[in-house]
Amino acid sequence: MLPREILRKIRRIQIRTNRVVNTVLSGEYASVFRGRGMEFDTVREYVPGDEVRSIDWNVTARMGLPFVKQFVEERELTIMLLVDVSASGDFGSRRQFKNEIAAELCAVLAFSAIKNNDRVGLILFTDRVEKFVKPKKGKTHVLRVIRELLYYRPAGTGTDIAAALEFMNKVTTRRAVTFLVSDFLASGYEKPLRIANKRHDMIAVTVRDPRELTMPNVGMISLRDVETGETILVDTTDRTLRASYNRMNTESARALAQRLRSMGVDQISVRTDQPYVEPLLRFFRMREKRFR
Repeated sequence: MLPREILRKIRRIQIRTNRVVNTVLSGEYASVFRGRGMEFDTVREYVPGDEVRSIDWNVTARMGLPFVKQFVEERELTIMLLVDVSASGDFGSRRQFKNEIAAELCAVLAFSAIKNNDRVGLILFTDRVEKFVKPKKGKTHVLRVIRELLYYRPAGTGTDIAAALEFMNKVTTRRAVTFLVSDFLASGYEKPLRIANKRHDMIAVTVRDPRELTMPNVGMISLRDVETGETILVDTTDRTLRASYNRMNTESARALAQRLRSMGVDQISVRTDQPYVEPLLRFFRMREKRFR
């Protein structure tokens, strides 16, 4: 049995995200994520005008009359949530930590998926693959996914996006719509991401806090890298230092966006100090225009 306070938090997430799914995103998900392929349904007798390439020659030989194959759109999708739970997610200078807003956004995507009878799977990773939840349908399954997102305690602290992508490619044989949720404070993942994007529909969800982008003037502060344990003392009154820090992070974000574009990977950028609904809506509407 789960502790009562955990159940209450999961319930609050469910209520809040369901409201978003049923009002703000109603219809958006279904219009963007359609079945990507065709599957065989049945055969019927050939009529003039049918495509010759659709003739089923085995059935035709048995029946003595030409028969053609009929296909239907493969509607059921698999949504994979590939979520970075490294130590850098336990940071937030506003009302939510990065890992909390990531969990809530993933809940919105998961509830949107089950509303459309799609399957949802989850991979949690740090510098290793921490947890794999096989794709399934249903509300009970999604609530389990949310619980794992909120309360799983990882063994690792670092970030290895490449290892997570390689694992996903091994366990996910069918094409999946995959949301890679991370702050992308890592390197060496470009080649695995490029490979994964050929097999799956990859969407990068970048989660950042404003203090990771700009440095405030608050005097002497001690900064600790939670993934490596390294600590440094910084004088934030130094205007040159602040400008350099801000410029470095702006350029890093711009370079990441360019890298993702060059690989054909769409990006959703969310921040802990801003609602995630608007970036999500922009993404859905951009996708809808593209597929018209």
